[in-house]
Amino acid sequence: MWDIDYTLLRTGGVAARAWRTAFTEVTGVPWRDTPVFAGRTDLDICDDVFAAHGVTDCTPERFFARYVEIVGTLRHEFARHGALMPGVREVLGHLGDRPDVVQTLVTGNVPEVAAAKVAAFGLSGSFDAEVGGYGTDDSVRATLVLRSLQRAEAKYGERFHPVVVGDTVHDVTAALANGAVAVAVATGSTPAAELAAAGAHVVLPDLSDRDAAVRALTTFRAA
Repeated sequence: MWDIDYTLLRTGGVAARAWRTAFTEVTGVPWRDTPVFAGRTDLDICDDVFAAHGVTDCTPERFFARYVEIVGTLRHEFARHGALMPGVREVLGHLGDRPDVVQTLVTGNVPEVAAAKVAAFGLSGSFDAEVGGYGTDDSVRATLVLRSLQRAEAKYGERFHPVVVGDTVHDVTAALANGAVAVAVATGSTPAAELAAAGAHVVLPDLSDRDAAVRALTTFRAA
C-alpha cells in the first residue's frame, strides 16, 4: 500500500496550486490560509480549509469536482515541475515481477488526482488501483488502509499481509491501527527519528538501495 506524495514522487506544488484555484472558484473566497497537507486525507484537509475560511455553503463533493477538472488541465506539469523519489521505479518494477505481491495506492488524494499523479510518471501499470484507499473514503487515514485491505481480499479471495509505505507519522499510525507493517521513508519533511518514534517497523532514508527496500517490504511481519 503505497502513499504517493513524497513517498513515490513530488509534483512541484502543481496539485496545491490546483487546490487553491479550485477553492476560490467554487467558494468565491480568496485563499488566505494554507494548512499542512502532508499525510492527511483530502476530506480532512477540505474540512479544515472550509472552517479556516468561514465557508459553510459548499460541500466537499462540489469542491472536489472542480479540483479534479483543474488537475486535468495541469497534469502535464506534474513531471515537468516534480520528480520521482530515488529508487522508486526500480523497486516498483522488481515487486511487480513477483506473483506473491499486489501493489496498490493508499493515499490522501482523491482517486482521480492519484491516478493523474502516477500516470504523469508512467507508473499506472504498477498498481491495482481498484483495491486502493483514497482521500474520499474517509477523513481518517487509518480507514483508508482498512478499505484497501477489504477491497483486496474481496477481489482476490485471499488474506493479505498488508504493508504500508509512507513518509509521514500519519502513514505509520494508520498502518499500526490495522496491524499492518509500517515501512517509513524519510523522503518528505518528517525526520527518520520521528518516524521511528511513531512506531515504524522499518525506516529507510529512501528507496535507492533496491535490495534493502525489497527486503523491508516483503520479509517483515507485524506482530
